Amino acid sequence: MNYLGATLIKMLGNNFKQYQCNDSPRIVLDKLEKKGYRVVAMTGVGQTCIWTLHKEPEQSV
Repeated sequence: MNYLGATLIKMLGNNFKQYQCNDSPRIVLDKLEKKGYRVVAMTGVGQTCIWTLHKEPEQSV
């Protein structure tokens, strides 16, 4: 999460913590692509966007 520039926060009224990033989703997805992830699917749930990512396991030589 440090690589993405995300910080762990707890919103008032929630009993859980979540990561927040100041970058736009496109920038975060580009950073993850550099680490080997690719977008498989995307959907919207209410006002939330959900991306499903996939990363091939690294092959040992």
